[in-house]
Amino acid sequence: MSLLDLVQRRCIIVTGKGGVGKTTTTAALGRAFSQQGKRVLVAEIVPDAETPSALYEALGGVKPTEEPQLHSENLWVALLTPTMGHLRFLQDALPIKILADTAMRSQGLKKFLSAAPGFSDMGVMYRMLDLLKRHHPNGQPMFDVCIIDSPATGHALALAQIPEFLTRAIPGGPIYRAALEGVTTLTDPKMTGCVIVTLPETLPVTEALELEKGLGKHKLAVTAIVVNRVPLDPFSTEERDALTPVLPANVFGAREMKRIERARAAIALLKDKRPQGSVLLHEVDGTGVEPAKNLVAQLG
Repeated sequence: MSLLDLVQRRCIIVTGKGGVGKTTTTAALGRAFSQQGKRVLVAEIVPDAETPSALYEALGGVKPTEEPQLHSENLWVALLTPTMGHLRFLQDALPIKILADTAMRSQGLKKFLSAAPGFSDMGVMYRMLDLLKRHHPNGQPMFDVCIIDSPATGHALALAQIPEFLTRAIPGGPIYRAALEGVTTLTDPKMTGCVIVTLPETLPVTEALELEKGLGKHKLAVTAIVVNRVPLDPFSTEERDALTPVLPANVFGAREMKRIERARAAIALLKDKRPQGSVLLHEVDGTGVEPAKNLVAQLG
């Protein structure tokens, strides 16, 4: 089964620590789904619209903005910001649209929404739901698949926790209804799935397993763990056993052999410790000069 078969969801949240190839994985998934003929939105969570876009560096093309921009056939890009989510929430909650626009110009309200616990993440969540619900003129969903590039491990956990927290803290009203919709969407395994990206080293794999447990605690389904930059291992078990004792540390290739061994140990740990049947390990050889294209080839 390919990764594309595994992550057939309307909303895919890609998460992991910085520097593991998370944005590259997001971009590659977007390209691969769009090449299948699906209408795909790839969205990057950023603090504000002025933040430099890692997604733009990975995909090129048009620069993402808070409104979805057509990047190529069947592929749109956008920035998910708390501010746009707050604006869309107020537009939906207030009876007159101009009141929402006026409210968002208030510096006091902006400071409150930025500082109040959970409200920044709620803005991101509401904007995500807003884009998921957007419709094409033909009545179908505007985007068949929305792929969310989460900026850090903790942010994915925040998205999981905030709706649940708000439904407990606020017993009714429009904020409660929005949070409840967020909980329903995020915890529906047929609607939403998470892809954790990691590296073939012991510490990153351990952190990936901890993240999986954290997401599972809040009922977010982890559909795949992508181990990026797995080195090519050309040796059979017999060749490795024969070579290792006679390979001096200063011989060319000894360092790469150690890297291969660390990768094998990390992947073995992941296979052993992950909950049975919860995710599929998908190994990606990242030795190519164009990792996004290489990953697309793997996904096919």
